Amino acid sequence: MSRDFVPFGLTVCGLDELNGFCEAGVTHVLSILDPNHPEPTAFGAYGEHERLELRFHDIIDPYLGQVLPQRSDVERILAFGRDLLAEPAGVGHLLVHCHAGISRSTAALTMILAQARPERPAADAMAAVVNIRHKAWPNLRMIEFADDLLGRGGDLVAAVRARHLAYGKERPDLVQYMIDNGRVREVADLID
Repeated sequence: MSRDFVPFGLTVCGLDELNGFCEAGVTHVLSILDPNHPEPTAFGAYGEHERLELRFHDIIDPYLGQVLPQRSDVERILAFGRDLLAEPAGVGHLLVHCHAGISRSTAALTMILAQARPERPAADAMAAVVNIRHKAWPNLRMIEFADDLLGRGGDLVAAVRARHLAYGKERPDLVQYMIDNGRVREVADLID
């Protein structure tokens, strides 16, 4: 399904899974880390690859002592995606990771796919990401910036909110986690 969007391989994972992709032929890495997290050592075994590293917390609204994702971060993600699309078809393999491979990374991949195929509904891009990473819960703030930058008119936000609603019904424990961590906007439709 993801090959319907881009002519290169795709992987989404968390920090604890990085070592498992050393032999996967990864050519590009989008690395989203917490601001004070140490540099992952796994990339030393990846061979030559291009890497964009961004550092911000997995939050959607201001939270004491944490760094919000900024519009400029999303601009850099989209530019990285455009650069990869300009590479020869069938050559690349993009690995996107964040701490757990659930929120920041899946938001980044969703926007990269939506950018690659602007004629397709954003729901298709979201479905492709879920096909790669079932536990996808894209960071809403990142998606809001991407929706605006890509001129999607709310389509991208709506697709992600639909994912939050569907996955929240499947995983009520995750809904409580989001509430406890200041991400109520993502679960508002699930709260009685």
